[in-house]
Amino acid sequence: MNVEEYKTLVDELIELLDEGVYIVDRDGVGIHYNKAMAGTEKVHVGDVLGKKFHEAFPDFELGESTIYRALSRKQATKNAQQTYKNFYGKEITTQNTTIPVVVDGKTVAAIEVSKDITDLRLVSDSLLEIEESKMQRVPIRGRDIMKYTFDDIYGENEKFQEVLRRARKAAINDASVFVYGETGTGKELIAQSIHNNGSRAGKPFLAQNCAAIPESLLEGILFGTVKGAFTGAVDRAGLFEQANGGTILLDEISAMPYDLQSKLLRVLQESYIRRVGGSRDIPIDVRIIATVNETPEELISRGLLRKDLYYRLNVINLSIPPLRERPDDIVLLSEMFLDKYNRRYGKQVWMISDGAARKLRAYDFPGNVRELENIIEQAVSMADSEHVLTEKLLSLPETGGHAQEPRQQYDRTMSLDRYLSSLEKQIIADEMVRAKGNISKAAEALSIKRQTLQHKLKKYDIR
Repeated sequence: MNVEEYKTLVDELIELLDEGVYIVDRDGVGIHYNKAMAGTEKVHVGDVLGKKFHEAFPDFELGESTIYRALSRKQATKNAQQTYKNFYGKEITTQNTTIPVVVDGKTVAAIEVSKDITDLRLVSDSLLEIEESKMQRVPIRGRDIMKYTFDDIYGENEKFQEVLRRARKAAINDASVFVYGETGTGKELIAQSIHNNGSRAGKPFLAQNCAAIPESLLEGILFGTVKGAFTGAVDRAGLFEQANGGTILLDEISAMPYDLQSKLLRVLQESYIRRVGGSRDIPIDVRIIATVNETPEELISRGLLRKDLYYRLNVINLSIPPLRERPDDIVLLSEMFLDKYNRRYGKQVWMISDGAARKLRAYDFPGNVRELENIIEQAVSMADSEHVLTEKLLSLPETGGHAQEPRQQYDRTMSLDRYLSSLEKQIIADEMVRAKGNISKAAEALSIKRQTLQHKLKKYDIR
């Protein structure tokens, strides 16, 4: 294969990739540049190929360019955030991995793989600006974000009542709290109640879902940034500074990158933060409530949660029972939601029939209380002149009830962890087949977040 044929092969190969790919030769001249990269950087392929990288992107200071560092210093860069202007002056933010190609000790090329996170950065900046503005204004009762207390939590089940008793005790001190509960069990409701019933009630309560933000942005959102920390960085306080004196809820903390978990552990131990790119230690007084939707023991065994961080956070432990373990609360909660959505939709559905109550109790609610609320809302919104919520008005998913497929027999030659992993892999694989490869549909059917399913697909190598 000659050089021209090889170049054509590489061009065809990189066009198959969803990520942007940019390859320059030893002189920094673009030799490969796929359409995905052009879409990310909002330029034409012809604006980059055949040009030196600093001519195609003149906004860059050479020392800040990951390509320059790869060519001149043989320095690889992994998942670096960059904000810069393209050839036409449009500002974009990317997450880049750049590596030098070294042959016989000499750098002959550099390869950059890039992902566009412009919209995510704008969203994260907006969130931080909103939180800053909230800190600067006097809250007006009834016009700010809903603030939950224990009076807003319903349930008579003994297991659930024990959780509430522990949560009320947690509210009167400042210890870190670790909350485990399946999706939809009300983890944030309890976290807000702990904050609003304690001595920090008049201080900020900020929540961050760790699974919703890319690794390259999450550290800056939590700890803030200083100008020059990376290309396009500005001086900005993170959530820890904004929540000083109050509480931070770290939802799905196991989705936080492992290295960032170690930095969080240091914050817990030393009570100060350092902004990304900064050198000044900033004292903070923040209570942390962390939540997960899988058992911490399983998360630790899979390397998703640091054991030392878990022990540091797990001063007070709350384990919220799923709704299927609270059958005595199902009708009580349904009646509460009935009243709520009667008022919202102007309906008069006064009671639940015995048949509807039996149908609700027979369902196992993989989405827990949140799913029950959705079911009641749908029933009330679709009611005409009925005063009784009957089985006819209830629309329950075909899957998720007690009529489940036979379980695989436990193989006693396997450890419990291996058996559970093999069972989980089979369930996910089957659901991906039913969803015809659609990750969003499969995640919805499994009642887990899309990011969680993506992680499991990668873990089990399910394609």
